[in-house]
Amino acid sequence: STRPAEQFMAPYRRLKVTQEGPITIVEFLDKKIVDPAVIEELGDELFGLIGPDKKIVLNFGNVDFLSSATLNKLIQLNSKVRASRGAIKFSNMCQNLREVITITRLDKLFDVRETQADALAAFQS
Repeated sequence: STRPAEQFMAPYRRLKVTQEGPITIVEFLDKKIVDPAVIEELGDELFGLIGPDKKIVLNFGNVDFLSSATLNKLIQLNSKVRASRGAIKFSNMCQNLREVITITRLDKLFDVRETQADALAAFQS
């Protein structure tokens, strides 16, 4: 039996989601992800993508700035994906975001790749 929300999945408002074979590619539509309501909505959309053995690439090409609350959501997402035996890779982070990830030592937690193609290739190996 499906839950009611799954029957009429609203189109994503914060994300562009595409499939590349078995891999789900997620592009963020917002340049700055700081507003609590936006972060909440983003979290719901991201968590909705999780499934058993799911492979996800998060493409940050459009994003200039993230708040600490956004990073917190990404940490939650990372652990939920791993708990479902999935894997997640980050790509296309601008210099600013890469510095934040490095300074907060999240580069030890997240698998950050230079480009989306690098992230996709990392799943093939």
